[in-house]
Amino acid sequence: MNDVAPPFESFGVSHKGCVREHNEDNYLVEPQAGLWVVADGMGGHEAGEVASASIVEHLATIGIASSAPDLRARFEDRLSRANAEIRRISQSRGITIGSTVAALLAMDGRFACLWAGDSRVYLIRNGSISQISKDHTEVQELLDRGMISAAEALTWPRRNVITHAVGVSDEIVIDFQQGEIMPGDIFLLSTDGLTAHVTDAEIEAAAVSATAQAACENLLEMVLARGGTDNVTIVLVKAGAGRNGRQHPDLSRAEG
Repeated sequence: MNDVAPPFESFGVSHKGCVREHNEDNYLVEPQAGLWVVADGMGGHEAGEVASASIVEHLATIGIASSAPDLRARFEDRLSRANAEIRRISQSRGITIGSTVAALLAMDGRFACLWAGDSRVYLIRNGSISQISKDHTEVQELLDRGMISAAEALTWPRRNVITHAVGVSDEIVIDFQQGEIMPGDIFLLSTDGLTAHVTDAEIEAAAVSATAQAACENLLEMVLARGGTDNVTIVLVKAGAGRNGRQHPDLSRAEG
């Protein structure tokens, strides 16, 4: 690597919540590799945990990339391997299992977010929070088509039905956004167990007022105090010192 990525302060927490018997979420915090991941498994008793664990275990082998496109290529390669493994497990058990994934890649002053499903990536910049990812859900599709209102979406019967996930088909459908990392940027990755109980404004307030570890723990406590109806996983990443404005490579797909 010819350029030095800004330092990151990051932390992650995961909890089964107050209702579920098992935690089918998993997460990965690898600041040296420039990789942070959350995954929310689905498929019933223990099967979802197998799917999300497969994603995290494969991505944990990503190593240190030589360039931003190399990092993107390594990520997609590991995710493809996880998808194939989950497909084999599904077929051997005669059931459909899978997992959402939301990931942050960072290298050479650039970031990329990749996701499948309804786990989310938020960016807090200059005192304002925005959702970078866009949920792969039936209710989001209905919203996009103007068929239901935002108010109706909150109570829509099938609001938790996701349209894309890792392991449910031979081809993975992943969305992607990228940009430049600015000094003081805060990224938050979470499964839907967080956003079911905590508002965007509360996420922002917690993230900016504490260390990454304290913010994660504070948000988790908030979820549990409000009933914790699902597994919840939170990963917070705070970008450090600024950069010198040099031209940065992007994290678009590597060729070949």
